[in-house]
Amino acid sequence: MQKGLASSRLRRYPLNNVFELIETKRDGKRLNPSQIEWFIKGATSRRIPDYQVTAMLMAIFFNGLDRDELSAWTAAMLHSGEVLDFGHLDSSVVDKHSTGGVGDKVSIPLAPLVAACGVSVPMMSGRGLGHTGGTLDKLESIPGFSTQLDSDTFKTMVATHGMVLAGQSETLVPADRLFYALRDATATVPSIPLISSSIMSKKLAEGLDALVLDVKVGSGAFMKDLGSARTLAKTMVDIGASHGVAVSALLTGMDQPLGREVGNANEIRESVEVLRGEGPADLTELVLELGAEMLLTGSAAQSREEAQDRIRSAVDSGAGLQKLADVVTAQGGDANALEDLALLPSAEENMTINADRSGIVARCDAHAIGVAAMRLGAGRETAADKVDHAVGIRVLAKIGDRVEAGEALAALSYNNPARLATATAILSEAWSIVDGPVDVPPLILETIR
Repeated sequence: MQKGLASSRLRRYPLNNVFELIETKRDGKRLNPSQIEWFIKGATSRRIPDYQVTAMLMAIFFNGLDRDELSAWTAAMLHSGEVLDFGHLDSSVVDKHSTGGVGDKVSIPLAPLVAACGVSVPMMSGRGLGHTGGTLDKLESIPGFSTQLDSDTFKTMVATHGMVLAGQSETLVPADRLFYALRDATATVPSIPLISSSIMSKKLAEGLDALVLDVKVGSGAFMKDLGSARTLAKTMVDIGASHGVAVSALLTGMDQPLGREVGNANEIRESVEVLRGEGPADLTELVLELGAEMLLTGSAAQSREEAQDRIRSAVDSGAGLQKLADVVTAQGGDANALEDLALLPSAEENMTINADRSGIVARCDAHAIGVAAMRLGAGRETAADKVDHAVGIRVLAKIGDRVEAGEALAALSYNNPARLATATAILSEAWSIVDGPVDVPPLILETIR
């Protein structure tokens, strides 16, 4: 009987035994590339049940993956579905990825500015969950705009317009969709090997020449400290190198929101302001720096000064805004909403959060503001929640600003009064005001290549 069971098991697992692979990683030992490829194929095909996939993810959460394992794990995820090929294009193909933050609408003005400079940008974005917003949710504030494109339409958009703004298709990296859902449900999300392989497998599947990362650091980010952010950035740069893709990473501050607007439609308005040359200084600076880095890594500029000048010219000439309008129209949206911002959704009610004393703002907590916006309806607590594109928060006082007692720190736009009480309670603790001078934290902390 035992012999028969052993033979049956070998027939079911011709290369490996899933139990033994889990055991290997549980005990902190290495998996070889063929074992990793076999496991990910089995998980994606659902031949390996979810409870065993979850066990492997938990073992990786505790014991990690070394550099060779991580490269093989990412490659297997990458090839679990379709891999795009833009080799027929004359231009470089470069994307940008942010690890997520509060008020982070950078992709929306950045992609059209870089595309207007002649670099193709297959911008594949995600939705918000929790206190961080999602680019797709913001874009869907534009009436009619479709972010769900099939693979052929995605590729046609890039070839025709030099860019696309869309979500992950069903055929791209299906292993990641499965793994992320299981990680989200089993408290294994905050793992650098799993985060980095998730991000990089999707980006490498886009057929990129280069990738620029915006790794957020601070209270409103998933990486709370500089050391963790640096490790994540270096890990992803190494993965890119192992796959022949140039990757650079900017580590940027997220202790306070980026820009002034937190929400969806209001962040589209602020994105348009950046493209008009009227955006807030911090958001404009980050768009400029990331855009320059994309042109440099895509070999579309010879120096940082040249790259920055080209991005500024795309703003000044209106070429970036026109590029966004063309893409909005091509993806079914009403481009008139970029000209007349009143066509975007707006909330029915407004109120302000006011300072209880005079002084200098020493803290403007990105996490608290992001959670408050989510509670107003701008984000999701669970994946099934519906987003209210109209609601949001305008941050009126940031670190280093002087305020007077009774002056507004933030303006809230809301539709549901029942949600308002929860949001205002959170915001009451989001600002600290002091008498003395305050050091304004830098926006860009360091660059890793």
